[in-house]
Order: sequence, then structure tokens, then C-alpha cells
Amino acid sequence: MEIKIREIAENDYTEVVFLWNDVLGVRNVNDENFRVTMEKMNKDGNYKTFVALFENDVVGFVTIVQALSVGDPIGYLHITGLAVKKEFQHSGIGTKLLRHTENYAKENGISSIILCSGFKRTDAHAFYEHNGYDKDSYCFDKMINLD
Repeated sequence: MEIKIREIAENDYTEVVFLWNDVLGVRNVNDENFRVTMEKMNKDGNYKTFVALFENDVVGFVTIVQALSVGDPIGYLHITGLAVKKEFQHSGIGTKLLRHTENYAKENGISSIILCSGFKRTDAHAFYEHNGYDKDSYCFDKMINLD
């Protein structure tokens, strides 16, 4: 199976939105708010989204951001989303997306990559550990009521 990985293009947005909702279970992502967010991310310059293509169809993606950290002048990469279509999982596409991200980090002199994964996503945890990622902390979040 030949998989090509490249930066996201605007005509990929609908498929990536589908993956956010279907695979990651994030139900508040739609074409409009995704497009607006991508415009902001592109303008910022620290974000990248790469898509995996099989026969010119988007079958996976990874979104990363280069974040700064005190004491580390270059910072680290934070994987903020990674998904592969359910029917293509367990075929090496997720690993290819991780390797692409790792190569991007190397090319940019970045030596650390982090990600967060929900407690219930045990298959994802096994996948990350299989790919050399250590489970070394918890991520915490809090929703702030803006009313």
C-alpha cells in the first residue's frame, strides 16, 4: 500500500473534519470552524498539519505545533491530533505519520515530541508505546465557563 504524506491543502479539509469527528470523537468540529482555525494556524506559522493519502484520498492526518519552553530555546513539538480512518487502521499509516513528524522535528532541530491521549483510548496508548513514546505524565484540562 503506497501512502503519500504532504501538508494539508484546503480541498482536504472536509475529510480531516470527518476524521476529527469519527475517529477522535470530537463532535464540535465542522467545516466552517475548521477552516477558520486552519487560517489562524497558517498565519501563526508554528502549526503544521500533514495528511496521509492513499490513491489521492485522505486516510489520516497529524496536526502539530512547535511550542516554546523555558530552558529549551527551540522548544518541542506537541501533537494535537492524529487519526487514521477506521478501515485503514493497523496498516502502518499512523506510524508513517509519526515518523514524518519525527523527521520534521529532526530537520528543525527539535528533540522532544509530546502528545496527550484520553484515558479510555487504550488502543491508542499501545500504538504510541509501540512507536517508542513513553507514558510519563498526565495531561490535565479544565473547561472555563465564559458566561
